[in-house]
Amino acid sequence: MNSYFQVFSRWYSGLCALMLAICLLPVAQATVYDAELPAGLMHGPDLCAHAACKDVMPQATRFSQRMGSPQYVQAFGHPANAAANSAEQLVGYVFLSTDVVDIPAYSGKPVITLIGMDTKGIITGVRVLKHSEPILLAGIPEKALLDFIGQYIGQRGDAKLEIGRGGDGSVGLDAISGATVTAIAENQVISRSAYEIGRQVGIFTTAARPPARFTPIDERLNWRKLQDEGAIQRLVIPASEVGVDPAGGDYIDVYFGYLNTPTLGKSVLGEHGYQRLMQDLRPDEHAIFLIARGQTSFKGSGFVRGGIYDRLQVRQDPQSFTFRDTDYLNLYHVEPGDVPEFKESAIFIIRSASFNPAWPWSMNILANKRDANGVKSFARFEQAYWLPERYLEGGHPVVVTAKPAWQLIWQGQWWQIAVFVTLLAVTALLYSQRDRLVRASTRRHKPWISRPRLAIWILSVGFVGFYLKAQPSITQVMTWVHSLLHQWRWELFLSDPFIFLSWWFIIITVLIWGRGFFCGWLCPFGSLQHLMLKLGSVIGLKRFQGLLPKRWHDRLKWVKYGVFFALLAVSLVSMETAEHLAEIEPFKTTFLVGVWNRSWPFWIFIGGILLLSLFSERPYCKYICPLGAGLALPGRFRLFGLKRKAECTSCHACAAGCGSHAIDSAGRIDQTECMLCLDCMVMYYDDHACPPLVQERKRRTNAGQALTRIGADGYFVSLDSLRDSLRSAKPQQGGDGA
Repeated sequence: MNSYFQVFSRWYSGLCALMLAICLLPVAQATVYDAELPAGLMHGPDLCAHAACKDVMPQATRFSQRMGSPQYVQAFGHPANAAANSAEQLVGYVFLSTDVVDIPAYSGKPVITLIGMDTKGIITGVRVLKHSEPILLAGIPEKALLDFIGQYIGQRGDAKLEIGRGGDGSVGLDAISGATVTAIAENQVISRSAYEIGRQVGIFTTAARPPARFTPIDERLNWRKLQDEGAIQRLVIPASEVGVDPAGGDYIDVYFGYLNTPTLGKSVLGEHGYQRLMQDLRPDEHAIFLIARGQTSFKGSGFVRGGIYDRLQVRQDPQSFTFRDTDYLNLYHVEPGDVPEFKESAIFIIRSASFNPAWPWSMNILANKRDANGVKSFARFEQAYWLPERYLEGGHPVVVTAKPAWQLIWQGQWWQIAVFVTLLAVTALLYSQRDRLVRASTRRHKPWISRPRLAIWILSVGFVGFYLKAQPSITQVMTWVHSLLHQWRWELFLSDPFIFLSWWFIIITVLIWGRGFFCGWLCPFGSLQHLMLKLGSVIGLKRFQGLLPKRWHDRLKWVKYGVFFALLAVSLVSMETAEHLAEIEPFKTTFLVGVWNRSWPFWIFIGGILLLSLFSERPYCKYICPLGAGLALPGRFRLFGLKRKAECTSCHACAAGCGSHAIDSAGRIDQTECMLCLDCMVMYYDDHACPPLVQERKRRTNAGQALTRIGADGYFVSLDSLRDSLRSAKPQQGGDGA
């Protein structure tokens, strides 16, 4: 047996060395991952001085400066069928995605994309300038991203482009295998950017919108009721969102509303103020009021007479409306008595027949955002507004709005989500009935616990791991910590429904039952290791299966905690480096990317783990897994643990059979290492296997035999025997504990 342990130790040491080598291998760097982009490219007037615009518009020989809102540049050149000496013509438009939309991908940051489109609305080129997607760092080559964006060339900017199968007038696109969330986000970035610019320059047109007709409702409402019905909206920008000192309060807190309707106008301005305003307005003019407080003013700091208010903008697709000094009116008094405290107020006039209050619009506050390193970037904050339906004759018109990427993902995978949630719920329900199930089991025959658990392992590996690719990972913990320190976005975590649901499930169950419930029952890679152990028994390797000596285990189990804290610390300095080091997890190779898509060191790495799993129970989970270490720490505060008797302190029966080495010599269960296999609980209730229960059963048997001898030995003799037997049969007091 010692030779077995020596062989096992050599295998384990070699595997650890290989894992370290893999993490330190020079992985092919993604050339555009977190690339440093010049400020002129992001905000300067000459976009094409800093970006290869000709790559996305090959016909062009000259480019204009930025223009329009949202911004784009015009491309001039010679059309393909024009004579060589012909004058330059407008051949298309080039635009940066972040000038048009701000859609986060899986990293929580947008994929900054340069897009070209000709004068007919055909996309001529797409180039990713910068991304922060961790999945594209290693495992999935950058070529996969290039192949994906190449599908847009030749497509119309107003086409309905969908990831997956086309149909119903839509064009189907192949996703990036293993990075579906990134593909869906980038699809929205390209599609919406091309459509917005196409509408602005007149390539794509929309049907005329019927003018708004107001109902004759004329009421006086207080501020609270106006807010409750949506007639007044609020836009709050916390100081942390723009990188200023939060001690001064919010960056800005703005209330706004549309004044032309009688109820809102008279409730805010009073009868006299409303009538005077309406007398000054022309038929195609619209009044919007604002009151605000905070560290900054909605008027902007750079306003000069004759200029525009550069911090304030109203957007109603496809147009944006800015305000000049002639569009400003003083708002001296706000009528409702319950109006919140404010420092400044104003009325702005939209002077355009294109604005239609019957359709939704948004108030936009523009700001310079400063990150942790002091680098400034342009940021847009908006709040949607739509008049309450009761103010409009015929109610709200039918408006189709683009849904967030995460909503499309959830809708497109509803049945997989339903099956996944059912699996989680059934497993939790099964484990919650563990006492009843293990009481019905025996040490020799355990159908009520082993068979359902085996089925769950198979589903975890096949359905959750290989099909859904929903293996939780330490990279998600690092991303979560990173987002808390920089910018929290719910969309980031909602973009993968299975990972989102898994983590909420893990958080809840870890606090109830500890780490072992997820790690021992539902973790796809943990389940795969246990299935390999079962396979080893089936193919005749059972006599070679065993565990490391307890003293070695007690030392090696701390390795995973070191790995966890090392990865977490590195991620605070460089997320890119941490993502490379996170290859110490075999999850990405096994389930997400596929072994066949990795190089030979990864094959040996995964093969070594699975080979060791044929001979020993879950070697990776016990000694290396940083995710398991991360879950074990909050698991110390669980509500429920496994039961123990007083006699467990001197009995080593359960410890001898514990495949997790989670029971020490004093009979205590280390719940941070326990995988909740429940084998010890089966013994806990089995009076043929648990030594204290075996002794108690024998005492009771002796007492019964004494009662049987009453008739044969006589009353006085048998009474003495009965008394002695009852004394010896008196059970010792035990207890349950966590």
